[in-house]
Amino acid sequence: MKRISTLALATLAAGGIFLTGCDKKSGDTSGGAKKSTIANIGSDTMVNLAASWAEAYRAVDKSVSVEVGGGGSGTGVTALIQGTAQIANCSRNFEEKEIADFKAKHPGKEPKEHMVGFDAMSILVHKNNPLNEISLEQLGEIYKADGKITKWSQLGITLPPGKDEIACVTRQSNSGTVHYFKEVVVGKKNEFRLGAVVANGSNDVAAILGKTVNAIGFSGMAYATSEVKVLKVSRKAGDPAVAPSIETTLDKSYPISRPLFMYTAGEAEGAAKKYLDWILSDAGQQIEKENGYVPLPKR
Repeated sequence: MKRISTLALATLAAGGIFLTGCDKKSGDTSGGAKKSTIANIGSDTMVNLAASWAEAYRAVDKSVSVEVGGGGSGTGVTALIQGTAQIANCSRNFEEKEIADFKAKHPGKEPKEHMVGFDAMSILVHKNNPLNEISLEQLGEIYKADGKITKWSQLGITLPPGKDEIACVTRQSNSGTVHYFKEVVVGKKNEFRLGAVVANGSNDVAAILGKTVNAIGFSGMAYATSEVKVLKVSRKAGDPAVAPSIETTLDKSYPISRPLFMYTAGEAEGAAKKYLDWILSDAGQQIEKENGYVPLPKR
């Protein structure tokens, strides 16, 4: 994975967003020229990718500064509604209430959706866990409040003494990843199991799982580390289990992949439009692939 810029790392360390302005001009001390600032806020699943895009774009257009922040898809949505960001990164669609809130704040406009790629949501366990595959049904029984699977032995797995209880790792409620996981795995009408460990971001999920032999969690494909194992996933018990990859995402054989979006306040204009056009170009999509995400299929 490419090195993330110092600017982006500072943002991530803050655990949320930072920006100096939205669509404003700031002084360029190197040559006296004026720079456009694009505030790009939202999804933690996308934040590493967004930081890599922003860093690469500096060489493409030196008149534009792209400032990246995470905090979750919900944070990006709020920033776009409030006008403190030009682009919101989302690993889910805008919800009906969010669209209504946006229209109330921006009369005559709607949030404009730009699909920029895909992510294969990965199911992760500790690298020493013997489990290699799991079904969506089993995941649901592990994560929902009244789920019947609470111990690894129920899946035929033997862990060290005292480690049979399954420790569920999830994300904060404003995460688009959590929204998608609840819809596809847990069920819209179900609640998450009480006592789950709530990670602050995608990196945190992998870090917790790498230290907890009896834990299971979910995160974007790009966040797997050498300390975790990525499980194959089947739609139901008895079906072939499939590993997450670019190929299995694009051919839809991997059952828990989803599109990634960037939203603008109405049609993108000016520097933001040029930036989005570049992201959708071959150069921008190649960066997506290099960072462990799934680029859009060639047209």
